[in-house]
Amino acid sequence: MAHAAPASRRRTASARPATDILSPRAHRAAHVAVPVVLGLIYGYWVAADRRAGGEITGWNLLLGFVSAAVFMLLFVAVRAVSGQMRREMHAILWAAFTGSALGFLYAQTGHSVVRSSLMGLALGAACFIVLFYRYYTHEDAEGRRT
Repeated sequence: MAHAAPASRRRTASARPATDILSPRAHRAAHVAVPVVLGLIYGYWVAADRRAGGEITGWNLLLGFVSAAVFMLLFVAVRAVSGQMRREMHAILWAAFTGSALGFLYAQTGHSVVRSSLMGLALGAACFIVLFYRYYTHEDAEGRRT
């Protein structure tokens, strides 16, 4: 009877993980497309909340596009900087970004600044807890990401 030869269990440095099903080209495209798509969605959402079902005006469009541009720039900056930080600062940075973005979005609905700030703080705190847990469980003892 013939048997198959056992395969090597060593992984080479150039081999991608088994869960990575996308090509490097798709990753490069997503690296650009994700901030643009999220920014456009955020800008539209801000403009829609601000007009509250009323007519679309030039100022409303300007607010939407400026909000989208600022969101995209901040998203790219946070993504670029946060990868080099320890888990605590990494989680704080993303939580601050998320909390401030959602607080601003909530402020466009006409609520007070205090209530919008408290909503942003609450959502940012929840985001921090979730992200800290995720980063804490995906690092080794020396703090390197796995």
